[in-house]
Amino acid sequence: METHRVKEIIEAPTMINVSYKGIPVYIESLDDSSRTAVVFPLDEMDHLQEVDIDGLVEEGP
Repeated sequence: METHRVKEIIEAPTMINVSYKGIPVYIESLDDSSRTAVVFPLDEMDHLQEVDIDGLVEEGP
């Protein structure tokens, strides 16, 4: 996923469905310089992890 789209998703007023390796996640923050994002699985909100944004996939239309 491109950094500009990750920023749009973070700033969106409504929830946009995103997954990482097939797991639905919430994007908490973005690090432009390393192209990583801090995310957590929607079913495990206390499990923050840093992931490569290339692995993020926007779900739906």
